[in-house]
Amino acid sequence: MSRKPTESEEEYFARQEFERKKKAEGEKQKNMAAAEKKRLKELHSMHCPKCGMDLIEVEYKTLKVDRCSACDGVWLDAGELEAAVKLEKSVLSRFLGL
Repeated sequence: MSRKPTESEEEYFARQEFERKKKAEGEKQKNMAAAEKKRLKELHSMHCPKCGMDLIEVEYKTLKVDRCSACDGVWLDAGELEAAVKLEKSVLSRFLGL
């Protein structure tokens, strides 16, 4: 003889199923976001934001900056502008004897 589940048992199993599906959907969204981030990085990494051509890493004194192979634009990573300014100030102060 089979026993019919009570309302609270049905609610418990429905909640369990909902949580399982919610977790699976969250994982799916996370994986899709990671794949999209990887795709965009491969598409844009080391390409000129202005013309889309390849960027070449060149040395500027002690810094490495990215220079476009087509339009000669120069692109800086985070913190490189501040480092270049400090470098120029130190060179200028030595030159002027400050």
